Amino acid sequence: MKNYSFSLDRQSGSFIDWKLIVIVLCLLFGGMLSLYSATTASNIDDAFNRQLMSIGLGVVAATVITFIPKNMMRNLSLIIYISSIVLLVSVLLFGDVVYGTKGWLRFGGFSLQPAEFAKFGLICMLAYYLSSKGIAVSNIRDFLIASTFLLLPFGLIFLQPDHGTSSVLLAIFLGILFWTGFNKFFLFFTVSLPFIIILSLKGTIFMLSGMAIFTIATLLFRSSGWISKGIVICVFVGIAYVSPLIYDSLLDHQKARIETFLNPGSDPRGQGYNVIQSMMAVGSGGISGKGFLQGTQTQLRYIPMQWTDFIYSVPTEEFGFIGGSLILLFFGLLLFRTISIAHEADDKFYSVAVFGIATLFFYHTVINIGMVIGLVPVMGIPLPFLSYGGTSMIVNLTMIGFLLNAYRNHRRKRLL
Repeated sequence: MKNYSFSLDRQSGSFIDWKLIVIVLCLLFGGMLSLYSATTASNIDDAFNRQLMSIGLGVVAATVITFIPKNMMRNLSLIIYISSIVLLVSVLLFGDVVYGTKGWLRFGGFSLQPAEFAKFGLICMLAYYLSSKGIAVSNIRDFLIASTFLLLPFGLIFLQPDHGTSSVLLAIFLGILFWTGFNKFFLFFTVSLPFIIILSLKGTIFMLSGMAIFTIATLLFRSSGWISKGIVICVFVGIAYVSPLIYDSLLDHQKARIETFLNPGSDPRGQGYNVIQSMMAVGSGGISGKGFLQGTQTQLRYIPMQWTDFIYSVPTEEFGFIGGSLILLFFGLLLFRTISIAHEADDKFYSVAVFGIATLFFYHTVINIGMVIGLVPVMGIPLPFLSYGGTSMIVNLTMIGFLLNAYRNHRRKRLL
């Protein structure tokens, strides 16, 4: 029987990544400040207190995970993944529908969103499998098995339907493939396709400009032969040509959704309303903002549900470009610190899992802020540590605990 020990010696403080803790605390402070402003004039006064409670639970979870021994953490990965799958099946059978998505389990006065746990579960499972002896992602068998670990939660979440979270799982998978040495040219090709489609729908000038950029990028890959590059460029051209034709064949309501994404002003009182109002809030903040609790868009609630998906519009309106830039700065520092931990980790399990967490934070930040300023479609993806959401907050802080665990184990191995 294995012996797991949770040692807390006098040198434990030197094994804690205080830089990471400070960064997260700054983001939490900015998030609570924004949440208070976004909800103080609304009828959900308990949101602030609920978020504080979620932070408290998340801190407890992070503290426990920080001091879990390495071998135990690795062996828990399978349990975490299986538990997340069980929860995803349960929510499809017994869950409540909120905003058209059957994604919440309710227990008395509490609610749980299993899709949030599935993100961490997928990261742990992929790290567990891809760090196992004799496993190489370049091997077709190993790649297909790893893909199965993705497809199971991806499919269950897609059925809710929650397309935003499904895209997060896909981003995590691609990020981990990149980190573990998968073919970079294939990953570039996969990631480029959505951009080609979007640019081709924006118009001829956008399409030609995008084709030029992606063609040059394709030619710069030294590791791929000219035949492969030629095939990829031909596929890009084909996709760019066919996408508008497929768009023309869609039903009117399907075209309307795409048009709202490409041009929010086309439906200012319908699907484009949130994006237009959030863009106005961001732009009206100027350099230093209108002041705390003085944001017009925020206090008059012109942006529906601004405490969740559109929370970034609050600090940018009330604290302006300076406030918005500070938020971005701390997210940049978080990403840099996380990647540094992944790079320094001498254990492949930790390295893969930590980079998966970095990918999650990066994707959430880019997509959420892109939603707020109208660059990407509204996908229901929260901004980590800022958006209101109990399950999301607890899971995010749990992942911070995992980062602290990786840092602690690495430091202990080097110094002891």
